[in-house]
Amino acid sequence: MNQPLNVPKLKPATGYRPWKHLRWWVLAVLFLSGIVNYVDRNVLSFTMIDPSFKRDMLGLPADAVLTPALDGQFKEQMGFVDAAFKAAYAVGFLLTGWLTTRLGLRRGFSLFVMIWSLAGMLTSLVGSIRSLALARAGLAVGEAGNFPAATRTVSEWFPQKERSIAFGIFNASGNIGIILTAWLVPFLTLQYGWRSCFLLTGLLGIGLLVAWLVIYRPLAEHPRLSPDEHALIRADEVPEPERASVSWWQLLRYRQTWAYAGCKFLIDPVFWIYLTWLPDFFNSSEALDQKLDLKNLGLPFLVIYLVTDVGSIFFGWLSSYFLKIGWSVNRARKTTWLICALCVLPIVLAAQTHSLWVAIGLISLATAAHQGFSATLFASVTDLFPKPLVAQVTGIGGAVGAISGVLLALVAGIIRVRYGYFPLFVVAACSYLLALGIIHLLVPKMERVVLAPD
Repeated sequence: MNQPLNVPKLKPATGYRPWKHLRWWVLAVLFLSGIVNYVDRNVLSFTMIDPSFKRDMLGLPADAVLTPALDGQFKEQMGFVDAAFKAAYAVGFLLTGWLTTRLGLRRGFSLFVMIWSLAGMLTSLVGSIRSLALARAGLAVGEAGNFPAATRTVSEWFPQKERSIAFGIFNASGNIGIILTAWLVPFLTLQYGWRSCFLLTGLLGIGLLVAWLVIYRPLAEHPRLSPDEHALIRADEVPEPERASVSWWQLLRYRQTWAYAGCKFLIDPVFWIYLTWLPDFFNSSEALDQKLDLKNLGLPFLVIYLVTDVGSIFFGWLSSYFLKIGWSVNRARKTTWLICALCVLPIVLAAQTHSLWVAIGLISLATAAHQGFSATLFASVTDLFPKPLVAQVTGIGGAVGAISGVLLALVAGIIRVRYGYFPLFVVAACSYLLALGIIHLLVPKMERVVLAPD
């Protein structure tokens, strides 16, 4: 058993007033970042079913009739826009993971927020598929910094036994963002046009940036951190040799890196399917007996992503609970992953049922399990790697997941038009068990990487 570090009591300065539970305030800012991140990201998923948006992107006059052929052409072109976003996202993950290590969290994350907010607002000015793809690529580069920065922050500010639940809470933030998007964007689109959606949601980043700069400081430098909380955070920390840096190529020598990246390759594109295509699924699925449009999409998305939030937090709590009752990290993480993977399997029926609410229930279960799997996966990075490497490893895994997303995005629109949603849901159902198999094959005992001193 690891012995807790001997953390000295800090002598408070005159007038010193620590914030209680400061680590949870830091997590609250990360939660806000996830909300804003997913709002900005998902505006397109809802505006893409607006007829005026389709006409503008296809270069058609405002009174043009959208024939089935034109609608199919639009959906295939949106697949390529989605691929451009994910390609930039992959590059962004590598850059932001590296920049987080070099610039530090405070400056690095501030830069990422400014980039994605500006790109989001500029999307309100686009007038073609090409300019839309460029704006989405800029958004992707900035948004890619959210997860490396958040993973590094949680590893710094939370003890190991709390990280899984912290990641579960953080992961739930994106679902709140999707819910807000599902209610806000249709209203703005119907009242003020689709361009207002990108402009107003892009402005949300300003509030996020202020909150980040006010709340976050490095653990060792924060003026409001109490000695007791400092000791609690570092209680199970394992002393490790200091390293100035580790290159990407060096990280690729470790089986742990490949296990994480392999999981991201398999599961990340699945959630992209939900984010990009669910509005269209409810709007145009051939199997459903009821079709939804911008006026009535809000309630199904509220249900789906509230359930997803519950799943993210529950599975994050479950993994942490297993650790608290004495299970090994290996057993706790892998048991949680197995439960999540089994919960996704029934989604194949969503493409075949005629009942709207049965489809909503099946999708809700699958998205909840995805977020639980993902939250536990983020926690595993902090289990397997020293803190200075967490952002880089998260960046590598995110890049691999985004590349996989590009590959799926290039064909998703074509598959949707020609074969419907059943093949996409089959991919979703199988991905998590395959991911768990890769983890167990490459890291059978969840052994931590041990770095040699510089």
